[in-house]
Amino acid sequence: MAKRKPFEIAGVTVPPGTRRTVDVPVSYLSDHTPVHLSVHVVHGRKPGPVMFVSAAVHGDEVIGVEIVRRLLNARALTPMAGTLLAVPIVNTFGFLNHSRYLPDRRDLNRCFPGHATGSMASQLAHIFMTEIVNRSDLGIDLHSAAIRRNNLPQLRLTAGNDRLHDLADVFGAPVVMNSNLRDGSLRMAAEDAGVDVLLYEGGEGLRFDELPAQAGVSGILRVMNHLGMIGKKGVPKKRAEPLYCSDSTWYRAPAGGLFRGYTGIGEMVEPGTVLGAISDPFGEFEAEVTSDQAGIVIGRTNMPVVYEGDALFHIAEPVATKKAMPDIGLHMETAPMFDEDEII
Repeated sequence: MAKRKPFEIAGVTVPPGTRRTVDVPVSYLSDHTPVHLSVHVVHGRKPGPVMFVSAAVHGDEVIGVEIVRRLLNARALTPMAGTLLAVPIVNTFGFLNHSRYLPDRRDLNRCFPGHATGSMASQLAHIFMTEIVNRSDLGIDLHSAAIRRNNLPQLRLTAGNDRLHDLADVFGAPVVMNSNLRDGSLRMAAEDAGVDVLLYEGGEGLRFDELPAQAGVSGILRVMNHLGMIGKKGVPKKRAEPLYCSDSTWYRAPAGGLFRGYTGIGEMVEPGTVLGAISDPFGEFEAEVTSDQAGIVIGRTNMPVVYEGDALFHIAEPVATKKAMPDIGLHMETAPMFDEDEII
């Protein structure tokens, strides 16, 4: 059997059976501080797929950074076949500024595949495609809701892609939704390059939350096990089958005022369910927000002060709404994956 070759990236060689953090040059800040796209390469001794896991494409979506940190500390990665490219912070500029965007106010996830001589966002997208995506067979991109909103752990995937559907089953997020590809998104550019991408959503911008953190790590480990990259030891078993959903609807504030939410993420609702209410500060006016469909709350605002038209609840419609709703497994993963101090 031929000896496995080292993995080369940005002029750095990573031998089989080793791991290394590689700093890919991106740009300089205005004070000449260098900015890098830092990728941790885990290059297994045995051949296998190359999979990337990325986070903080939107700089304020920090839950993915914590998921990558825990993933890289999971004992299940030793030993490993194939290659893992873990990029905890894609948008360093936004991450440092606690912002979704880059300094030029562009959304990086609308700038792929980018261009070597384009805008700052376009150049960063081009570097990520060249150094990470084009070297991979599969990707998992980690996201959260925007600031002041919270998302139930969920997967978004391209309709009609049987491979992604199978991997979504393995991942085991509470909810799986078909999602159209958007121009300029990482997912569209990757799929155009022949690389399938699972998009994971969970938690709130600029916040850590234990449920989406553990659900994200557990799902990634299950996918890696399914692909033959790691063994079963240390990989949590799936507790329940994902709830597949078709369409989703945002329920918006009918008036400005003080919002009180009665329904949390992960709760099932029926037509007529009162989701929350809005009143003025004097209690002289009150308007209820009522669901007109059966479904599951996959996102909601955390803001008590709202304007008319603000998005309050995101409700997804299960594929089989007339059947008894399954147990979607909204629980904390309890398998012994980490030392106690690794979860803090």
